[in-house]
Amino acid sequence: MKKLTFALALAGLLLVSCKETPAEKFEKEMKAFLQENTVAGLSCCVVKDNQIIYNQNFGLKDITNANDPVDDNTIFRIASISKSFTATSFMQLIEQGKVNLKDDVSDLLGFKVRNPKFPDTVITLEMLLSHTSSINDDEGYYITIDVINPEINENADKCYNDYEPGKGYEYCNLNLNLAGTILERVSGERFDQYVVNHVVKPLELYAGYCVDSLDKSRFAHLYEWDGEKLVDVYDDAYAPRSEQIANYNFGHDALLFSPTGGMKISAIDLAKYMTMHMNYGYSPLVDKRIISEELSKNMQTPRSDDENYGLCLWQTEEYTPGITLVGHTGGAYGLRSAMFFNPEEKYGFTVICSGSNDDNILYDVVSRMYESFIK
Repeated sequence: MKKLTFALALAGLLLVSCKETPAEKFEKEMKAFLQENTVAGLSCCVVKDNQIIYNQNFGLKDITNANDPVDDNTIFRIASISKSFTATSFMQLIEQGKVNLKDDVSDLLGFKVRNPKFPDTVITLEMLLSHTSSINDDEGYYITIDVINPEINENADKCYNDYEPGKGYEYCNLNLNLAGTILERVSGERFDQYVVNHVVKPLELYAGYCVDSLDKSRFAHLYEWDGEKLVDVYDDAYAPRSEQIANYNFGHDALLFSPTGGMKISAIDLAKYMTMHMNYGYSPLVDKRIISEELSKNMQTPRSDDENYGLCLWQTEEYTPGITLVGHTGGAYGLRSAMFFNPEEKYGFTVICSGSNDDNILYDVVSRMYESFIK
């Protein structure tokens, strides 16, 4: 009987010792995934109980250089997750009483912003940040904000949809470039410098919008898939715009830094930033609150019946069916990025991929991290 008991106990120990760890499970699945798909570089993190419990990097910063792998210090242009940095900055200014979500964008910008089909309906800052303004990108959004100024562009009316502001939703990049301009005018600081001074530095991150202020050796090249191969778009993705910035028109040219998509940051530092939102404005990693709990929850509260989109943060079950996560995705120049978290259960994920043939790579990686480390 004693021999049988001992044998059963030994078998149990062997079973435990042979069981895969979450990291081993995830990395085995990722190895198979990477063998089946083309991926330039990828960096990912898992946060659980307010700690970064896992981070890993795959691939190369430059696919022509096998000696330059993606690592913890690699930074990427993260596209539309950048919008949440703009909204976070506004929460600080709202708390200071310098601006209000209900303020008229026309007053904040100094020129008329009105949907011509609804001339009496005020377009507010809240509408810009929640994409409920009825503004669209039909006239462009990345060259100048003058496209929506009726005193300069005779086609400014084309910047508006047919529905009344506040009563519809359309994701629109011009919204955030206008918001970035307003941030500059209200704060008195150049857009990129405000975000770095009041969000990036307090959270002890290495990040920013201005290419010339960052270590370019840390940039991951970005790649677009042309149907057959990855094409390097580094020069477009990281265009420094040095000459334009040297002749900067304060209170007008914030879009040179792309408040809608131009943040550059590593997956680890993005996870640290995410942890602040996970804790409603407080970062346990640096023991610092940068926005109030009330305003942080306001950011995460959906504004539209059509989309569960708040103020540059989104609620979705797309990546974890049956489980609602809060966050944002990004996509530009071939890059795909994701930042999603569960504020109640205190876990979350960041993924940044510099280029792939897989259009569903964010789902493929986030769902694997959830299955391996959380579920």
